[in-house]
Amino acid sequence: MGYNLVLVFFIVLAGCFTQSLTGFGVALVTMAMLPSVLGLQVATPLVALVAIALEFLMLLRYRASLKFRSIRGLLISSLFAIPAGVLYFRRLDEGIALFILGLVITLYALYALTGFRLPELKHPAWAWLFGLFSGMLGGAYNTSGPPVIVYGNCQRWSPQEFKSNLSGFFLVGSSVVVSTHWAGGNLTSDVGFFFLISLPALLVGFLLGQGMDKWLNPETFRRIVQILLIILGARLMLNILF
Repeated sequence: MGYNLVLVFFIVLAGCFTQSLTGFGVALVTMAMLPSVLGLQVATPLVALVAIALEFLMLLRYRASLKFRSIRGLLISSLFAIPAGVLYFRRLDEGIALFILGLVITLYALYALTGFRLPELKHPAWAWLFGLFSGMLGGAYNTSGPPVIVYGNCQRWSPQEFKSNLSGFFLVGSSVVVSTHWAGGNLTSDVGFFFLISLPALLVGFLLGQGMDKWLNPETFRRIVQILLIILGARLMLNILF
């Protein structure tokens, strides 16, 4: 138990530091590692609780740059898809679920690492499509980030808009995810215990990310994280084979 507590603390710290510095990453980093430590049934609702607390702090920090109209379509469509994702999470075999999670993380990290630049998407319908995918992934694995990050890149958001718009979107989405997990009985005493352990790590990670934002190149750090995510995602996919 003591070993698991230390692992959970540092995994959450790493995820919160990554998001505080780059604007996203808490769910991708933590969901790439925590299921191997706690199991998917505890890790998924735990990360949802950690994410909503961190996203609140992030939105307070970058609220001046938030443009709600930029994320309105994303939000509305994702809210419809989140409950379906949570239902899917409860019914799918854990080995298969971990494989799909690893595949999502790996594909996103490969896309981000290559620097492939997608065309600008101006039609409003794209927001609804990306929001649906984001909601499904958010409800099932807390990994709503990849579709929204890709969409934001296609909208050519500035770095400040990127952080604030993502924080606003994630905060609303995480609130629905947590509520759905609560209604489904997934917020167990184990989840609550590990969430309390995670709170100091969350605060330290947030403050470190904000402090290092002034001198550490976020793009260089992001690339290091992407390489690690490829390794961790591949590891999750291999779990089903061994």
